[in-house]
Amino acid sequence: MGWFWADAPKASAPSAPQHSAAAPPPGCPMHQSDTGNPTPFPPRLDPSTSTPSSCPVKSPNHPLRYQPSESSSQSQSSEQRPQQPSSSTLSKLNPLNYMPSLSNSRPADSPQSIHLPLDRELSSIPRSDSQANWEYPSPQQMYNAMLRKGYTDTPAEHVEAMVAVHNFLNEGAWAEIEEWERIFSGGLWKGWETCSRGEQAITLDRARQEYAAQRRLALGLNPDPQEDESKPKLIRFQGRPQEPSPKARILRMLGKVFPDHFSQDPPFDRHDWYISRKLPNGSTKEVRYVIDYYGGGVEQETGQPVFYLDIRPALDSPTAAVERAMRWGGDVWHRASGGAVREAAAQTKGKENGS
Repeated sequence: MGWFWADAPKASAPSAPQHSAAAPPPGCPMHQSDTGNPTPFPPRLDPSTSTPSSCPVKSPNHPLRYQPSESSSQSQSSEQRPQQPSSSTLSKLNPLNYMPSLSNSRPADSPQSIHLPLDRELSSIPRSDSQANWEYPSPQQMYNAMLRKGYTDTPAEHVEAMVAVHNFLNEGAWAEIEEWERIFSGGLWKGWETCSRGEQAITLDRARQEYAAQRRLALGLNPDPQEDESKPKLIRFQGRPQEPSPKARILRMLGKVFPDHFSQDPPFDRHDWYISRKLPNGSTKEVRYVIDYYGGGVEQETGQPVFYLDIRPALDSPTAAVERAMRWGGDVWHRASGGAVREAAAQTKGKENGS
């Protein structure tokens, strides 16, 4: 999921960001069920001779492909910063995602039988090196990248749906990162004031902010420049599908010991996203986030695949460890201390006094 967005920012002014819908587009494979062929994307022909994938739509253990065997090997890694490629390799890769630039033209020897769109959708994710937003790959770019990786057996007519899934998941990942940044960009004390009220209060605060933004838009008002300036921006990203995070390995181990409570299935992809955080004093700080992508099976009622994204700051510093502890412990403290009961009683008392 991280091999796209490889182009440098365009000189022309960017168009308005296009936010993804609350649900994947109707044409995407998670809205379709095919009892005759439960996996629309056939497995790779020769996985031993090609490079590991960093995008779930071309990963061998993606939920839309054949499931991996239990004996699949896992590399030893951690949430420590990844080793950078050698200097000779870096000279051939884009420094923003460590991937080759993607061609947006149809190769002469391409096996595709249909024409794929060349248009690229503008994401809601702002860049840190310009005033533009990151762009998703066009279907033709994605297909070219899959051919370069060795996936010559992927039907070209499925690529547009793959791009839709790809974009949908990344929009969801960015929304969760924005949530973390909204809580902790103001400092640890402000973050604890928010977290100590529980996840329900965090969700309510987000709903209020979204309502205020929609109200300003409906009234024809420009967005608040200070609020827009304080939002995080994506610096760069890196796919690490063959390097499971420590948390993913621990959860899988717990799944073997307690199969009724934890899943044994590993994430089908992993990303590291590097974020520019605006601090209260006006300076910026680079924060790395780890994203594990899980397949959650299929809904019984609709037959649609379900995805889960586990997103958290990487344990690069004591501050990141405290932030993770606050986010988890704050909700536990709020419920254990009867915070919800106190808030309900206060609301009831307020209504009685108002009447």
